[in-house]
Amino acid sequence: MFTTSLAFFSHGLLSLLWWQILLATLVLTHVTIVSVTVYLHRCQAHRALDLHPVASHFFRFWLWMTTGMLTGPWAAVHRKHHAKCETAEDPHSPQIRGIWKVLLGGAELYRVEAKNEETLRRFGHGTPNDWIERNIYARYPNLGVSLLVVIDVALFGVVGVSVWAVQMMWIPFWAGGVVNGVGHFLGYRNFGSADASTNVIPLGILIGGEELHNNHHAYVTSARLSSRWYEFDIGWMYIRILSALGLAKVRKVAPTPHLVKGKMVLDDETVQAILRNRYEVMANYARTAERAFRQELERMGHISRHERFLLMRGVRTWFRGAYAAQGNRWQRQLTEIYNRNQKLRTYVELRDDLSAIWERSNRSREQLLYQLQEWCRRAEHSGINALEEFSLRLRQYA
Repeated sequence: MFTTSLAFFSHGLLSLLWWQILLATLVLTHVTIVSVTVYLHRCQAHRALDLHPVASHFFRFWLWMTTGMLTGPWAAVHRKHHAKCETAEDPHSPQIRGIWKVLLGGAELYRVEAKNEETLRRFGHGTPNDWIERNIYARYPNLGVSLLVVIDVALFGVVGVSVWAVQMMWIPFWAGGVVNGVGHFLGYRNFGSADASTNVIPLGILIGGEELHNNHHAYVTSARLSSRWYEFDIGWMYIRILSALGLAKVRKVAPTPHLVKGKMVLDDETVQAILRNRYEVMANYARTAERAFRQELERMGHISRHERFLLMRGVRTWFRGAYAAQGNRWQRQLTEIYNRNQKLRTYVELRDDLSAIWERSNRSREQLLYQLQEWCRRAEHSGINALEEFSLRLRQYA
């Protein structure tokens, strides 16, 4: 009997091999990641989809047991991040607090903000507040993680303590550190959102699609985070599976431009379509302008290939977002090139004027239509073929 008890304590009920335990750990942590991205983030914080009560409560229970996090505080802290992004009030901006502070201490920054009563009151509305939330999850936040360590030891034996430790560190590091830290510091940008958000990598698998953070900041209420053909959002795949099973209903995704070939008249529908797709419009304009800068840099034989590469990277930063451009170390040299070249000045001036239309979107439709018509007239009379083609494409939006 002693031998049997020792064997149970050593190997647990499942008696798995080391690689099977490793695989089981990855599966368990992945379920937690899916719970965060699908339930906490896209469903609760941004209302991008509705979940069936069965799916919703499974995610609530799983998160309570594997992280100790509650829906209300998490949604409130995240909504405040969007409302106060890259300011002193942002709970976890690496641009303000430093990358290492957020990367290594993101979980602590969350815990501090989750105790802020004003944050909870102002941003925590609409999250679960039923009997189970009040009397079990909120009252006993540590009971779930304590229950988890018992389950892990029972299933895996003494190594279950290590499995539990990995589960406890998974979300604080990947979500609290990598997404909130690296996702506002390093990576590439599809859209010029007014913050420093980046897409960490185009394959959103390890963190459930949250790697596509710039896409998310551009289209906050979209249930799908992928935007380009080469990007993959595994969280969206799970949402589609849940939808097919009748366990989820998508409320909103990022708009897809609808262009009418041969359309030349700028009308109210054109204005509304362009406003809805403004991030995509500006991303297309950025690519057009970047090609012009690249051609100009190639004509400058006095700079090295390495300098040309770094300057081109600076150009992409310049055109992909106002916030990111503030820290562009090549801004001075780019400005000198810009001042010497009327063609490049035209690109920049029209970019600024086009983006200004979005900032004045509270004006009447007649005023917005006039501004867009005037912008297209200037682009088409600029003498630059690329700008004329871009303007003609804008006319096709419907």
